[in-house]
Parts: sequence; C-alpha cells; structure tokens
Amino acid sequence: MNRGARPLSMTDMPTFAELPPRLLLASTSPRRSALLAQVGVPHRILPTHVDESALPGEAPAALAQRLACRKAEAALPHCAGLPVLGADTIVVIDGQVLGKPRDAAEGQAMLLRLAGRRHQVLSAVALALPGQTTRVQLSTSEVSFRAITPAEATAYWRTGEPADKAGGYAIQGRAAVFIDGLSGSYSGVMGLPLFETLRLLAGAGITTDWSAPA
Repeated sequence: MNRGARPLSMTDMPTFAELPPRLLLASTSPRRSALLAQVGVPHRILPTHVDESALPGEAPAALAQRLACRKAEAALPHCAGLPVLGADTIVVIDGQVLGKPRDAAEGQAMLLRLAGRRHQVLSAVALALPGQTTRVQLSTSEVSFRAITPAEATAYWRTGEPADKAGGYAIQGRAAVFIDGLSGSYSGVMGLPLFETLRLLAGAGITTDWSAPA
C-alpha cells in the first residue's frame, strides 16, 4: 500500500449533480425530476410538448400510456444516444378524465367533485431508446377524499398549488389534509411511479447511484 495514500472520503466523490446523466427526462415537472434524484438516477431534463387530447373512444388507461410514449419518443431526435423517460398522470372519476383546471371556477369544481368520494389516478411511464420499441408501464392507484367545504376549496385554490396539477390537487402538498385513504403508489399519484420506473430502467440495464452525496 502506498504510505502517502489516504482512504477516499465522501468529499472526494462527485456529487449527484456532477454525475454523467443516464437518461433524459422528457418533462418539465420538478416533482418527477426530484423523484428520479431520490432513487439515484442522474438525468437531464429535455421538455417535450405533445397534444394531450384523448382520441375518440380512448380509454383513460390507454390515453395515459399513449401520452407517456409520445412524450418520450418526441425527445428521441435530441437525445444524443441517451434513453428517454416520459410520463403522464391522469385523474379519473366516473370514467371521466380530469385534466389541469383552466381557472378558479373549474379548479374548485374539480375538488368538490372529488370530495367525499374515491377516484383513480393512472400514472404511465415510458422508456424510449434509439432503434428500439418503446416500453411502457402503468400504475393504477385509488385515492379517497374526505368531505370538503366550498370555503376550503376556495382557500386551496388561492394557494396556487392546484393550478398545474391533474385533477386540481397535489398529494404531496396542502391537499394531503383532504386525503383519507390511498391504495396504490404514492409516487405514482405525485406523477412518477417509482416501482414501475425502476423496473423499466433495470430491464434496459440502467442502474441507479445512491452513493453520491446530494
């Protein structure tokens, strides 16, 4: 052993942000990026924009999976050989998809429609690689809301939190006080089902790195 050598410490290791990316995330969602970082997947963000309208007669599960694939595939021409991860999350009640609320009235109406009831959250994740067939996984969760008063719905909208969220709420935010039950994937309801994501990545030989300091 070299007597002048010293054992490596955490300060000698590259931070997570310094690690080379292992994939591109085709999303502008800070929540999805944070979830990937949480499980040790260095990545770069490459936003894509696709038409999220449902096709005539398209079932909610098919819609979520199609959009996740389209987002990932839209980034492939700019991926520089890296795999691309796309995701889509939709809220469904009474067979109807609830998108992002367009204004205060719609946001409050969505929340009151969910109040005191159970709904589904479908979260699809897709992995696209150059020259290969896109792979997709779907997570289905059920969320139960307690009763919510109109005053609470108004107050929640005024926080600004629900404006860009499918179904008009964020489970990881203030809306947690409305939720009295969850069956399925918490991360899936947030927007990126980690179990399904890691299964896709493992199938493509993409590893995680939990050793680097944040």
